[in-house]
Amino acid sequence: MNVGHYASTVTSSAVMERLKPFDPRVVGTLPLDLAVAGSDIDIVCHAFDPDAFAEIIWTHYRSAADFAIYRWTSDTRPVIARFVWDGWLFELFGDQRPVDRQQGWIHFEVERRLLALDDGRLRRAVSKLRAGGLKTEPAFAAVLGIAGDPYRGLLALAAETDAALRVRIATCDLG
Repeated sequence: MNVGHYASTVTSSAVMERLKPFDPRVVGTLPLDLAVAGSDIDIVCHAFDPDAFAEIIWTHYRSAADFAIYRWTSDTRPVIARFVWDGWLFELFGDQRPVDRQQGWIHFEVERRLLALDDGRLRRAVSKLRAGGLKTEPAFAAVLGIAGDPYRGLLALAAETDAALRVRIATCDLG
């Protein structure tokens, strides 16, 4: 898999331009450089108008390979769409909350901060677990010694200062 190729696929799909009113942001393993075979392109959006969000996706991507869109009647559930473009699986998440308040974005920001504060050992340790089949948040939690729900554990780290995160990284067994 040519991981660097994902950015050109995002551009060729025009998804960022088409979803611009919904503050689209690419998150996940690709921009963190933690991708493994089968990694997808995750995009989180602020779907303040879920109908308009779903309509744009339907209009532009319904003929893409493996297209699916999920919409629940509950106001608290996001619109989720999946499709393949240029060999890459896209997953679009349209939540009614602003992106900065969505768990997927918060996880991404915490992971980005942790990797930026590290000397490379954390990245290698997480990558090794990812290559062994763990999802991103459980891999970070395992390396950082976070017990319990890895998703909640990473959310809790969002409130920590960079200094506290550096201490956390320094006290981990990063092999």
